[in-house]
Amino acid sequence: MTVECINARLAKEHPDAHCELNYATPFQLAVATILSAQCTDVRVNKVTPALFHDYPDAASMAAADVHHVEELIRSTGFFRNKAKSIVAMANEVVERYGGEMPHTLDELVELPGIGRKTANVVLGNAFGVPGLTVDTHFLRLMRRLGITTSSNPVTVEKQVMPLLNPSEWTMFSHRLIFHGRRVCTARAPRCEECVLEDLCPKVGV
Repeated sequence: MTVECINARLAKEHPDAHCELNYATPFQLAVATILSAQCTDVRVNKVTPALFHDYPDAASMAAADVHHVEELIRSTGFFRNKAKSIVAMANEVVERYGGEMPHTLDELVELPGIGRKTANVVLGNAFGVPGLTVDTHFLRLMRRLGITTSSNPVTVEKQVMPLLNPSEWTMFSHRLIFHGRRVCTARAPRCEECVLEDLCPKVGV
């Protein structure tokens, strides 16, 4: 079994795979991705309309009252830390990049609240720069499929990158996440419905 084979099967199974966070700009995608930590995209999408109405861009968010931001995002969990990170990130974007999100991984990961996963989400979906979004679904599927034994996102990212054409990195991430949410769930995976069932060693299942 190869990662290319997994990707090909998932491409047929999930032709509509895409980023499920709603956003209008790279900055808004960064904010939504920060909010999605330990929270569902569905919940984030319920919160961001009001948040982006009041603070649509980095300049407005940088000037925000952090307590007001906390109230708007409270239902996403860890709202104090998330609000602090979002406002601090906006300030850095305004001060260092004139209010526009930077376009490189190295620049993005230097911003408050943005790690490699969030940076790759922004790069892949807002700027068309290929990247692997190694979230909990990605990690779980790569381990179950026997592609890796690591639980470290950076390690897994670097292991998988050479196994797939870079042009497929972003969509492969979307397909794995779609499959992880709909079929290969954390609890009670629906193996009998899985297009990878005949290839999968079912590690840990």
